[in-house]
Parts: sequence; C-alpha cells; structure tokens
Amino acid sequence: MSVTVLTRACRLRSLCRLQRIQSHMMSSQPEPEVLLQRVGRAGVITMNRPKVLNALNLSMIRTIYPQLKKWELDSDTDLVIIKAIGGKAFCAGGDIRAVTEAGKVGDPLSEDFFREEYILNHAIGACQKPYVALIDGITMGGGVGLSVHGRFRVATEKTLFAMPETGIGLFPDVGGGHFLPRLQGKLGLFLALTGFRLRGQDVHRAGVATHFVDSDKVSSLEQELVTCLSVEDVSKVLDSYQKQSSSGSDKPFALDKHMANINRLFSADSVEGIMHNLKADGSEFALKQAETLSRMSPTSLKMTFRQLQLGGALSLKDVLMMEYRLSQACMRGHDLYEGVRAVLVDKDQSPCWSPSSLDQVSDQDLDQCFSSLGPKELVL
Repeated sequence: MSVTVLTRACRLRSLCRLQRIQSHMMSSQPEPEVLLQRVGRAGVITMNRPKVLNALNLSMIRTIYPQLKKWELDSDTDLVIIKAIGGKAFCAGGDIRAVTEAGKVGDPLSEDFFREEYILNHAIGACQKPYVALIDGITMGGGVGLSVHGRFRVATEKTLFAMPETGIGLFPDVGGGHFLPRLQGKLGLFLALTGFRLRGQDVHRAGVATHFVDSDKVSSLEQELVTCLSVEDVSKVLDSYQKQSSSGSDKPFALDKHMANINRLFSADSVEGIMHNLKADGSEFALKQAETLSRMSPTSLKMTFRQLQLGGALSLKDVLMMEYRLSQACMRGHDLYEGVRAVLVDKDQSPCWSPSSLDQVSDQDLDQCFSSLGPKELVL
C-alpha cells in the first residue's frame, strides 16, 4: 500500500473518529429547559424539565421573562400560550432546594430567585395580550405563579393544584396573597393554611382555573388557539372546548359539603382562633384539619394568615412587594431550611420547627417579617 493511500486512510479514520466525538458531544448536550416558538399568531412557551416535574429555576425565569415582554410588543403575536412537556406536571414548584442551599452560604441566588420570579409573576398579571396557561398536570407553588395571574387557565382531569408551602416553612407566595383571598368565602385561606389538594374539575370549580378541558382535547385546542386574533376569539375557543369536555362532571365539588364549615371555622381573627374552632367543633372534617395544621410551621401559618388578610385589599404589585419581604424573612430564619431538609432532602417528614408552637410566634416576630428591606426592596 502506498504512502499516499496510508495517509488518506489515516485521515479518514481520524475524520470518522472526530465525527463520532462530535456526535456524542451533540447528543450529550442538555436539552433547553424552556422551548420558545412562534406558532401561527401565538408565542408558545414550553417548559422542558419533565424529569424534575418541570420545577422552575432561575435560568428558566431568565429565559421566559424577556421573551414574554418581547411578544407583548410584537405586532405579529396576538397571544401567549404556556405549557409543559412530560404529561405528568405543568410545573410542580420552584427549585426551592437550590435556593435554600444558596441561602446557607450567602449566595445571591437566595435573593435573585425570588426577586426575578416575582417580577415574572407581575409581568404575567400585567400582560396586555391573552395569556393562556395549559395546566395539564401537577401545578404547585412556582407553577401556580406561572399560570394563575394570566387571563386564561385551562385545567384538565390530570391537574393537581396545591399551595403546600406552610409544610416546608414557607408561605403561599408567587402572588398567593392576591388570588387566594379572592376565592369564594374562606376557601383561599383554607387552601393556603392546609395545603389541601384540588384535582381536575375542582380546580375550575374553585375558581383557580378559568376553564376545564379533557386532556385528550388539549392538543387540538392548542391548534385552534394559535389562530386566534383577540381575547374574544380565545374565549370563544375555550368555551367551545369546555362544552365538549365531561371528565368528572358527574361529581360535585369535593369541598361542596364542607364549604359552610370552612367559612365558619376559618373565620376567626387568628390562627389560634381557627385551631380553637376546629377542635371545639369536633367533627371528623374539623379534627382532620386541626391535625393537618399541627404539622405545619407555626411561623408559616401566622405569616400566611396575615399575608392573606392584607393581600385581599392590595394590588398584585403590592402583594408581590410584600411577599418579597416575607421570602427574605424566611431565608433569614430557621423553618424553611428545616422544612426543605425534612420534606425534600432527608424525607423523614419530621421537621423540628422553631418556634415550635403558635403561641411562641409573637406579633413582633411577624412585624419584622413584614418590615421594609430598604434598598433591597422589590421594585416593580
């Protein structure tokens, strides 16, 4: 074999090896956490972290926010749709484990995450174009913030909604202080304190979702939505699909038979008053709620009660500014770190709260949680 042939063979082998390496590198590149597309008249945001139930992190927030603002100003974009890949979760919450790890070492993520998340929540609430959230799956915490402030929220039989933050030493943030007090009666306060889970049609019946559509119709719904030119068009399409959907329609609202008791028992002027009412009532439902509340962070319960008391009379903007103060109080405190440890890290489900009882959480302690952060205040 000539030298020329050998040289060519060596080069060919080298080229093949390089191509294999490049192919491997390409295949091992992480997929984008958020997919952004223009489809028809719609800007479509697709969350793409199915292995972690589309948990929201700071890089996702920093991808979504500027694109939302861009589409809002774009004359060729008439609506925004947000959805998720995976089939199990829309977004199961914020990446609070990463935030608490950052908080332990003084990393700025513990400030940046909440600040930029709340700025995005406000942008969604203020969006001048129809914003449609397809909450087809688990929707908790940060996922609620990505959906509930938009004009349209579409639940399916797969939707599982909850704000379980009092169980990890946090509070129902992302604007929870705005939308929860505006639900019927004391339902919002009940959901906020207990973390009660709503499923399927109940998410719509509670007023969290604006529409209910069978999951197997969501794909065709989306195909029609991307052709819409106005709020009226979007509303007509959603109303039409809701009329075609029947999953769970034969069952009453899960809390229907309890609403009178919820309104009565949760009408106290303090968390201690609510606990007293529940224990004094003595019914199976009341005692179950008392037992649930006894497992939650006492500080979180009191913080949440005042948050919703105040939030019922505030704008979304003012609520988010208040909640940013509360988020930083949690980062300075004990219970959030302990709650994340017990629920998400060690998973022993046995947090040791400090203070350990409601009567040990003073009004002065709460006042400090709600006090101004000075130059570090959230600006919207």
